[in-house]
Amino acid sequence: MKAKRVRPGLEKRALVIRLRRIKGQVEALEKMVETDADCSDVLMQVVSARQALKSFSEEMIGSRMRECFDSASNPSAGRRELRSLLTVLKRYAI
Repeated sequence: MKAKRVRPGLEKRALVIRLRRIKGQVEALEKMVETDADCSDVLMQVVSARQALKSFSEEMIGSRMRECFDSASNPSAGRRELRSLLTVLKRYAI
């Protein structure tokens, strides 16, 4: 079983705010499609939402990398953490 990552309050709050902003962008996309908005406008909103998700995922990857290096108490634990991170990165890159 994987260990749960407990984030400090401010870090967690910032991530939640970013996710809510992304949620708002996706909801706006839904409304645009429902109201038959111009295709170019819809696509621009898609670009914005994709960029926001990319930025969020990059923040999560950076956080995980720092965690891997900071929490590696011995070389074998460090290698295990890095293998786990590489698995995630391979999936992310697809």
